[in-house]
Amino acid sequence: MFKFPVKPRPKNGSDSDAERPEGKNFTFGQRAAVLAASCALLVGVGAAGQATNAMTTASSSAQSTADSDAQMSIEKSEIRSNPAESPAPPAINVVPQAAEPAPAPAPEPAPAEPAPAPAPEPAPAPAPAPEPAPVVAVNDPAGAQAYAAGQLASYGWAADQMQCLVTLWDKESDWTTTATNPSSGAYGIVQSLPAEKMASAGADYLTNYRTQINWGLNYIQERYQSPCGALNFHYANNWY
Repeated sequence: MFKFPVKPRPKNGSDSDAERPEGKNFTFGQRAAVLAASCALLVGVGAAGQATNAMTTASSSAQSTADSDAQMSIEKSEIRSNPAESPAPPAINVVPQAAEPAPAPAPEPAPAEPAPAPAPEPAPAPAPAPEPAPVVAVNDPAGAQAYAAGQLASYGWAADQMQCLVTLWDKESDWTTTATNPSSGAYGIVQSLPAEKMASAGADYLTNYRTQINWGLNYIQERYQSPCGALNFHYANNWY
């Protein structure tokens, strides 16, 4: 900073004026201008000093920040190269849980009383058995004669006995299964009297000419030994 020498003010006006050199008398305006210039100079010098201080402070701050960053980088590198050992996890003690008690079984419901059995319905009355269809007698003279001819050999008779048998039963019934004598009640081809005698040969003696022929041949064999013997007796007595 610039220093301006300050002279002591003279005690009175005469001394001042006597000492002031000639030709150098300053007016009030000039003095004011000089004072203003001096103040401006002082202000400029102060501002320049403050700027210099600010720049110095900023530079120091930047240097400090750079040093701090470098130090942090070094510390980070050391941390990365020498990582701190992580502490071992604490041991976990597992306490076994006590098993929950099994729930008590629900009480079985009391057995329900069985419903009374319904009264049995009365059995339906059995349907009446159908009446048997009426048996129709077969009147077949040709069929009856053929059947009789086939039975002769089983009795030990020759074929010529058939002619005598045909003549005998032609006289009695004309080989009709249902032939009935109105006066005596003799029945069938062989004219059995009564008709129930033929039941020994089969229950269908009233309708089946085979049953009647079987009974009649047995009768002839027992009484007359052959059909011709029965015919001869019939000629003599008109019955056999």
